[in-house]
Amino acid sequence: MIPTEDASARKREIEEKLKQEQETLSFVRENLEKSDQLTKGMVSILSSFESRLMQLENSIIPVHKQTENLQRLQENVDKTLLCMDHVISYYHVAKDTDRIIREGPTGRLDEYLSCIAKIQKAVEYFQDNNPDSPELNTVKARFEKGKELLEAEFRSLLNRYSKPVPPILILDCISMDEEVEVQEEVVLEHLPETVLQDIICIAGWLTDYGRNQDFMNVYFQIRSTQLDRSIKGLKDHFRKNSASSGILYSPAVQTKRKDTPTKKTPKRPGKDDALDVEIDSYIHCISAFVRLAQGEYALLTEVIPEHHQKKTFDSLIQEALDNLMLEGDNIVSAARRAIMRHDYSAVLTIFPILRHLKMNKSEFDSTLQGTAASTKNKLPALIASMETIGAKALEEFADSIKNDPDKEYNMPKDGTVHELTSNAILFLQQLLDFHETAGAMLASQESSSSSSSYTSDFNKRLLSSYICKVLGNLQLNLLSKSKVYEDQALSAIFLHNNYNYILKSLEKSDLIQLVTVTQKRAEMSYRELIEQQIGMYQRSWLKVTENLTDRNIPVLLPGSKLKDKERQVIKDKFKGFNDGLEELCKIQKGWAIPDKEQRDFIRHAQKKVVSDAYRAFLHRCANMSFTKNPEKYHKYRPEEVEEMIEKLFDTSA
Repeated sequence: MIPTEDASARKREIEEKLKQEQETLSFVRENLEKSDQLTKGMVSILSSFESRLMQLENSIIPVHKQTENLQRLQENVDKTLLCMDHVISYYHVAKDTDRIIREGPTGRLDEYLSCIAKIQKAVEYFQDNNPDSPELNTVKARFEKGKELLEAEFRSLLNRYSKPVPPILILDCISMDEEVEVQEEVVLEHLPETVLQDIICIAGWLTDYGRNQDFMNVYFQIRSTQLDRSIKGLKDHFRKNSASSGILYSPAVQTKRKDTPTKKTPKRPGKDDALDVEIDSYIHCISAFVRLAQGEYALLTEVIPEHHQKKTFDSLIQEALDNLMLEGDNIVSAARRAIMRHDYSAVLTIFPILRHLKMNKSEFDSTLQGTAASTKNKLPALIASMETIGAKALEEFADSIKNDPDKEYNMPKDGTVHELTSNAILFLQQLLDFHETAGAMLASQESSSSSSSYTSDFNKRLLSSYICKVLGNLQLNLLSKSKVYEDQALSAIFLHNNYNYILKSLEKSDLIQLVTVTQKRAEMSYRELIEQQIGMYQRSWLKVTENLTDRNIPVLLPGSKLKDKERQVIKDKFKGFNDGLEELCKIQKGWAIPDKEQRDFIRHAQKKVVSDAYRAFLHRCANMSFTKNPEKYHKYRPEEVEEMIEKLFDTSA
C-alpha cells in the first residue's frame, strides 16, 4: 500500500505536467490559426498575380508576332538590296575593268587576274540569267581581250628572259656531270624566279580558264630556239678559243678531271688541229644537249600541264637534236668519203665520238623517255651508222695493208722502217685507246649471234683477231716489199728493222697483251724473225771472211820458201779481204738500224766474227814472205777493221 504523502506528491506532479501540456497545446492552436490566415492571404495574392500575368500575356503575344514579321520583312529588304547591288555590279564590270585591261598585266599580274575573274563571273551571270543582253557580248569581248593580253604577256616574258646558256657555264656543268671535284655546284637558272612564277601563274590560268593550248606551242618554240642557240654558242666557243688558248673551262671552277670528253684524240697521220677541235666540240655538244635537255624538262614540268609535258618536250628538243644528228651524219659521210680515198685513218675521228655516244646512251635514253619512237631512235641509228662505217673502214684498212703495192721508188734506200709499217702500227696503237669501242664495232657486224649475246671478252677476242690479221697482212707485205732490194743483205736489214719496230711498238703500247689473247707465241715469233734476219744479214760478210779461211793457204816448212803460186794465193786472199771489207763498209755505212740496242748488237757481233777471223789469218801469215811490199796487202790492222765496222749503219759517219 502506497503511503498517502507519496500519492499526494505524485498527483501534484501529474497535475503540473498536465497543465504544461495544455498550455503547449493552446500555443500550437494559436500558431496554426495564424498560419491558416497567412496561407489564405498568400493564395489570394497568387491568384491575383496569375490573373494579371494572363492579362499581360494576352496583350504582349500579338505585339511580339507583329515585331517578328517586321524583322523578317526588314531582312528580306536587305537581301533584296544586296542582290540588286550584286546584279547591278555585273552591269558595271566592263566599265570598272576597262582601264586595267587596256593597260595590260605587265607589272601587276595579280591585280590583272583579279579583274579577269570579275569579268569571267559577269559572263557566267549573263549567260545564266540574261543570255540575250548586249552586256553579255560586252563582257565576253572584254574577257577575250584580257585572255589575248595574257597570252601576249606569256610570250613577252618568255622572249625577254629566255637567253642562251653561256658556253663557260655549260662546260662547268658538264665537268660537274663527269664526276670531277668542283668547288661549288653549278646551277642553271633558265629564268629568273619571279618571272618564272608569273609564267607559271599565266600558264595555269590559260589552262584552267583560257581553254587554249596555243601557249604550249609558244613555249616550246621559244625554249627550243634557246636550246639550239645554247649548243651552237658552245660550238662557236670551241672554234674561237680551243685552238688558240686551250682554255675551255671557267677559271672560277677549279676541277680535277678524271676522264672528261676533252681528252684529245691521239694524232693520226695527216690529222690537223682543226679536226681535233671539231671532234672535241661535237663530243661536248652531245653532253651539253643531255644536260640542257634535262634542265628544260625540269622547267617544263612547272609550266605545262602534266598530260601535255612529254609531247611538248618532244617538240622542244627536236631542232637541237636534229642538228646534232645531222652533224653526226656529216661526220659519218666525211669518214665514208675518206675511206673511198683509201684514207682509212679518218675512221679514227669516229672512235672518240662513238665511245662518248655509247657511254652516254643510257642517260640519253633516260632523258628522252616518253618521247616519240622516232625521237628516241635517232641516237641508236647514228650509233649503228658509225659502227657500220667504222667496221667497214677497219676491214678495208686490213686489206689495204695486205695489198699495198711494192713500189721501188717508195722503198727506203737505207733499209729503215717503211712508212706502211709505221702508219699501220700507229693506227693500231690509236685503236688501242678505243679498244672497247673498236671491239664492239666489230661485234656489231657479226651475223653469227645476236647483239644481246656480246660480251666484253667476246669483243676483246674479235679485236685481238683483227689486230693479228693486220699484223699478218703487214708481215706478208713487208716480205714482198723486201724482194724489191737487189742486195739480200739490205733486204734482211729492212725486214729486221720493220720486225723489230713492230715488236718494240707492240711491247711499248701494251698491244702485245691484246695480240696474245689469240696468239700466245706472237712475241716469240717476232724475236725468231728478227734473229733470222740478223743471220741473213751476217751471210753478206761471208764473201769477206771466206778470204780468211785456211782453204788453199800453203803450209810453210822451216827453211822453205813460198812458191810463186802460193804467194799469189796469199796476195789474193789479202786483196779479196781488203776489197770486200772496203766495199761492204762503203755500202752498209749508208744503211740504217734506228734501234740503238739492235745496232750495237749487230755491230758487236760482226766485229767479233770478222776481227777474230782476221787476227787468226794474220797470225798464220805472220812468218810468210809473200811480197816485197807487205803494206800493199796488209792495209788494215785488226783495230782499224773494228773501227770500220763500228761505223756501219751510221749515216752521219
